[in-house]
Amino acid sequence: MADGRARVAWGGLFFALGLMAVFPVPEYHLWLCALIATEGGHWLAIGALLTLAPGWQRTVYGRLGAALGVTAAVLLLTPLIRAEFAFSRPDLLDQSLAAAFGTATPRLRENATSRSAPLVWTDLWRGIPSPTVRESAEVYGHDHGAELRLQLYRPIATTELMPVVVVVHGGSWQSGSRLDMPQLSRYLAARGYAVASLDYGLAPNTLFPGQIQNIRDAASFLRAHARDFSLDPTRIALLGRSAGAQIVLAAAADAAVPGLKGVISFYGPNDLWLAWTLPGSRWLLDTRALLRQYMGGSPAEFPERYNAGSALLRAGRTFPPTLMIHGGRDELVWPLHEIRLSERLGQLGVPHAYVNLPWATHGCDYAFSGPCGQVSTYAVERFLAGVLK
Repeated sequence: MADGRARVAWGGLFFALGLMAVFPVPEYHLWLCALIATEGGHWLAIGALLTLAPGWQRTVYGRLGAALGVTAAVLLLTPLIRAEFAFSRPDLLDQSLAAAFGTATPRLRENATSRSAPLVWTDLWRGIPSPTVRESAEVYGHDHGAELRLQLYRPIATTELMPVVVVVHGGSWQSGSRLDMPQLSRYLAARGYAVASLDYGLAPNTLFPGQIQNIRDAASFLRAHARDFSLDPTRIALLGRSAGAQIVLAAAADAAVPGLKGVISFYGPNDLWLAWTLPGSRWLLDTRALLRQYMGGSPAEFPERYNAGSALLRAGRTFPPTLMIHGGRDELVWPLHEIRLSERLGQLGVPHAYVNLPWATHGCDYAFSGPCGQVSTYAVERFLAGVLK
């Protein structure tokens, strides 16, 4: 970086990313940048500090570039610092989870230990180690004549019937795949769970509640093949991300899955009336257009569908134990969804926990070894240990 102007440009680029790590963004592509900045800021900070390469002090531009780089590094490390501050006492998170779901030791297998703390700094750089698992694609049903598949993750060898975690992907109900974000599925499978990640009917070809029927079909397939895959169909948990979280919560309210013991919602909308009434910026996500495609129209046209898809409105005392994980600065799905559902479940006496990640935005667990990925994995494996005993 001999040229001071190049140093300014480099520092300015990382300074812009640093701002996105701290402040809300107004547009979809900037949200993608913010996701990288909030969960990978520790890597980006290294790039920002390259502005301190020898010679920075020789010119005004060099000094300006260095100042921008150092400021950017501080901003980019802010999410990690906030995560460390929020979870510096893991016993508080442990107590919250144990109070809701009981004290249980996470499942362990040879060479597959549980997370020792919500945030382990060395794992930010080396990744979260985990043994290799078996994977297979199975056809579990059909939707509009097309095959629906699930990706089944299992440990290499097992001598016991395994509890099952059914994973439903996000993608605004109109995109995504069973192969999305597989790291958590592999992590859990290495520790003795069978994880079935589903494809399902996408909007606008498949309208709600068609996705609930897909969940039922997948559960039926897993029960029918329980002996083939060493599954225990009496111990099932549902896990969904974003749109997938809305689906699993609606399925839980429907009692669509026999043997369901718990449900996990990653940053999902649980009140479709709220999603319609208080949408985010259309430059980020056109929520109303997506809901029209998914539900077939507006709440005024199909109020019964919006009611059926809103777990907040339908949750009763038999609702399964629920873990909610949400970023405090989520610009796509308001954290208000989880706050209100947490209050509702508390009123009903349903075991639940809400893990708030103050620094994180939507989709934060995409970086599995980032702050959100680490904290959420810590909470998920303790939740599953409690409800799938």
